Amino acid sequence: MALTPGTHPPLRVAVLGCGVVGTEVVRRLVTEADELAARVGAPLELVGVAVRSLDAERDPVVDRALLTTDAESLVEKADVVIELMGGIEPARTLVLRAVEHGASVVTANKALLAQEGPALYDAVDDAGVDLYYEAAVAGAIPIVRPVRESLAGDTVQRVLGIVNGTTNYVLDSMTTTGQGLDEAVADAQALGYAEADPTADVEGYDAAAKAAILASLAFHTRVALADVDRTGITGLTADDVTWAGRTGHVLKLLAVAERARAADGREGVLVRVRPTLVPAEHQLAAVRQAFNAVFVEAEAAGELMFYGRGAGGSPTASAVLGDLVSVARHRVLGGKGPVESSHADLPVLDGGEARSRYQVRLEVDDLPGVLARVAAELAAQDVSIESVRQTLQDTDGDVSATLVITTHTAPERALRSTVDAVAALDVVRAVVSVLPVL
Repeated sequence: MALTPGTHPPLRVAVLGCGVVGTEVVRRLVTEADELAARVGAPLELVGVAVRSLDAERDPVVDRALLTTDAESLVEKADVVIELMGGIEPARTLVLRAVEHGASVVTANKALLAQEGPALYDAVDDAGVDLYYEAAVAGAIPIVRPVRESLAGDTVQRVLGIVNGTTNYVLDSMTTTGQGLDEAVADAQALGYAEADPTADVEGYDAAAKAAILASLAFHTRVALADVDRTGITGLTADDVTWAGRTGHVLKLLAVAERARAADGREGVLVRVRPTLVPAEHQLAAVRQAFNAVFVEAEAAGELMFYGRGAGGSPTASAVLGDLVSVARHRVLGGKGPVESSHADLPVLDGGEARSRYQVRLEVDDLPGVLARVAAELAAQDVSIESVRQTLQDTDGDVSATLVITTHTAPERALRSTVDAVAALDVVRAVVSVLPVL
């Protein structure tokens, strides 16, 4: 059924938050009002924008008459609420209040979904309204809808990729310019890619929240932020980046969610975020600057790749507006979007069950038999060696060697035990780094 704008009463839209993304959403609601109305089948009436302060400087596109600090009253009079505040509270309370009053919700809040998803899904299901969140993962890249809807008839085996633009920019800068981590983060902050407090990005929390969302969708299983085995990039050095290049790799912070079997035979889900050595010839190695890229591997569809800008006001607003059109059309035409699918209810496995190749970099004494002793410790844990690279360094007459050992695929639990055993050898001065290899 097609509707002509004007035959259906306006839909009341409330926006919570007026930062970079919120301002861009308001701009498009104002400047593209006629086009959006044509797509929805009804006018979209912006009834208010909730902010923390009425006195803060704003873009002129934001009508100050629409600003309010009373977010609770605002959501109670809306048909659709767009939540762009971030964080858990008061976003959680406001979203639940909006749903209680019959509003559909569009959000870009990955932390809220990863931590409070089940409560939100139950609430919207009970109320018969929509919860859409394309903008919560990978900015403008359409990844949530393909995984949730387009692949609903397929079996997804693995989802992996670069889902945080800030860390990708930082690692790319370290790779191309030789900068250290702190210097690259400072540049990212100056360009607006990183917040004043970059902890959520560089410690991997942002990527972990997105990985939890994608895993929940892909494997029809509730996966929370706490389930994600997470390692950020703060331990990486310029030397790590240099050695990655010497061995034909590029360092990337990867989110990986996959079906796996535990040592006891149980089928489950593994979800992890960690710095990973990506072979230089792999497509992910070529993802530069603040761009994101996500691979989805499914039984019937095979390997799919999604690539684009993962952050920024305009790209994120694009995803938000796409969701707004979808939920608004449901309000006009009837029906609702997909509900949560958690029927598989697979166990989330411990990160030690993960199997991968690893690159271990050691500083050792330059003595005969050192490599044999290290290799014996690996063999004792059933970790076999794929290749070894050795270089010597002389510091004021103190000669040492760097061993770079790449393993064959092995369980992470076995590798952890191996690293502990190797570190205890009297000929090993330091375990410099242990990095998975894609």
